[in-house]
Amino acid sequence: MTHDIWTYILVASAVTLAIKILPLTLIRGEIKNRTVRSFLHYVPYVTLAVMTFPAIIDATQSQISGWLALLAGITAAWFGASLFKVALLCCGVVFVTELFI
Repeated sequence: MTHDIWTYILVASAVTLAIKILPLTLIRGEIKNRTVRSFLHYVPYVTLAVMTFPAIIDATQSQISGWLALLAGITAAWFGASLFKVALLCCGVVFVTELFI
């Protein structure tokens, strides 16, 4: 079975363009529905989380250090630490954990 790369490129381009063009052409006025507005508000955060969380676990040499760094980062952020402090804490947790594993 042979696969034509140009078909894949064409389909990917069509889907990408449809995602970007359809909302601009179909939605002309302000969105007044609270549910839709709330959904659209959280889309960037969910997209970032979906791309980031697997990378946090798999970016280290062992998944244990990735999980420990993730838990430490979530805890620090929960208690109001800044993004810079959370990043430093997570890097430190990974460094120390990798030394002992």
